[in-house]
Amino acid sequence: MGGAAPLAEKDPGEEEVHGPFRRCIVTRAVLPKEAMIRFVVGPDGMVVPDLAARLPGRGMWLSARAAVLEQACSRRLFARAAKAEVRVPEGLGAQIVAGLERRIADTLGLARRAGRAVCGFVKARDWVMTGRAGLVVTARDGAAEGRRKLLAGASVPVVAPLDAVALGAVFGREQVVHVALAPGRLAQAVAVESARLAGMRGETASEGAVSDATDDRDGAG
Repeated sequence: MGGAAPLAEKDPGEEEVHGPFRRCIVTRAVLPKEAMIRFVVGPDGMVVPDLAARLPGRGMWLSARAAVLEQACSRRLFARAAKAEVRVPEGLGAQIVAGLERRIADTLGLARRAGRAVCGFVKARDWVMTGRAGLVVTARDGAAEGRRKLLAGASVPVVAPLDAVALGAVFGREQVVHVALAPGRLAQAVAVESARLAGMRGETASEGAVSDATDDRDGAG
């Protein structure tokens, strides 16, 4: 019958874990699916990251952390979980990071088109000061001082998943440093994906790294 894993089998650990939680095949920790990355084995035996958790096949879940992925690869835990010989592509971590960046950019684009996001220091600050901001997105290469001025003590979650050029591409500008999103599903999706991305980059804070670069590139907004 061959050694291929049966596609109809449940995800590893689903017999013990139900609902919106899964067990990491490396740490064995039970976590919300939103804090994890699902993988499947393709028809060619290659391990494929399923960032949307929708692909058919036997699912294998990892905590969204670079060190956990490294352990899964070095200890051949994908093969053990799949109960079959599998191949892990080179640069799998970089592939996941790029995929999460695309998902964040796509979600920000949806928010922009729906009128649920504004860019530029002035517009973003206005949303923050008037309570219309449910999430602030700042460029990874933006200055910490600019973020402090934008928030001015306001209690609004902040993430920094993309650099200024990538944020600019979303809003049709050369560069964007400050973005404010209205509360709701899209802001929550950006926050969740930013946390996963930070983990896969090996960062400890969900907002990622903020450098001391200048912060006036998106102008007055």
